[in-house]
Amino acid sequence: MTQNSPSEAWAARAAIAAAAVTMVLWASAFVSIRSAAPHFSPGALALGRLLVGVAVLAAIMGLRREGLPPRGAWPGIVISGLLWFGLYMVALNWGEEEVDAGTAALLIGIGPILIALLSGYLLKEGFPSRLLAGMAVSFAGAAVVGFATADSGDESSVVGVLLCLVAALGFAGGVVSQKYALKHATPLQATTFGCAVATVATLPFSYQLVNEVADAPAQATLNMIYLGAFPTALAFTTWAYALSKLSAGSLSSTTYAVPALAIGISWIFLGEVPTLLAFLGGLLCLAGVAVSRSKPRSRAAVPSAPAAGTPTDADAAPAPATGQR
Repeated sequence: MTQNSPSEAWAARAAIAAAAVTMVLWASAFVSIRSAAPHFSPGALALGRLLVGVAVLAAIMGLRREGLPPRGAWPGIVISGLLWFGLYMVALNWGEEEVDAGTAALLIGIGPILIALLSGYLLKEGFPSRLLAGMAVSFAGAAVVGFATADSGDESSVVGVLLCLVAALGFAGGVVSQKYALKHATPLQATTFGCAVATVATLPFSYQLVNEVADAPAQATLNMIYLGAFPTALAFTTWAYALSKLSAGSLSSTTYAVPALAIGISWIFLGEVPTLLAFLGGLLCLAGVAVSRSKPRSRAAVPSAPAAGTPTDADAAPAPATGQR
């Protein structure tokens, strides 16, 4: 049985730590979005968030003196920028105006499953049984959270459901495309220029953003800035780093921790005590993540029985002399 070298073990731990930072920041985004979304239209909120993110990432790139990504990285960067940074953000912001938060969380929960299927086929990562089992458990937990947080008085529109499904598809396609880009580019390059591509794509919302920033309260604008600096610039960079070290399927399974973390953050900062059902659903999400990240126990090598007629060590050893002390 081969053992990982110290450098490989350190890289794996660093990737897990980076993924944990991403999950916490993405969970915190739900609190900020709830403050900013009532004052900004979906496209304007996405553009404002991206503008802040690009500014922060460009400053970091300048300090690190990283140049343009290699030519081979650009197809993956452009596709991930359009699908994930652009389409995903706009579709999710818009979809959450048409459906309740629980329904949106449930529909977005399809994204990691799609990533596992796409990466297993396109990236040749295979379909590990523990990963699929863990995702099934986590998706069940997401369904419980969705049911517990759904607004029974509101009816989800067909348009809202479709928009959330589009967001899930954008998430899946963007992650797989970014995995291709990371074969050539650094995590910071892939994140910065992917964010820049999405910013250019959402520039048609500039007029709305300018008008809405003028009318929005300072708290909503500050939350939009937070969304750009931390859940976008920092969290997407730590995600890209983790994605460069781990398989897309296994990393995507960790996103099921976001609903559980979001419940905890809302409890701490907003005083929203979760229902028992939501709490149990969050635990189920975390249990699924643990299953998907677990590894099968290595079985100790069992020596095979010697074939008939084959001398054993005992046979080969000389018999002790009688009377020897």
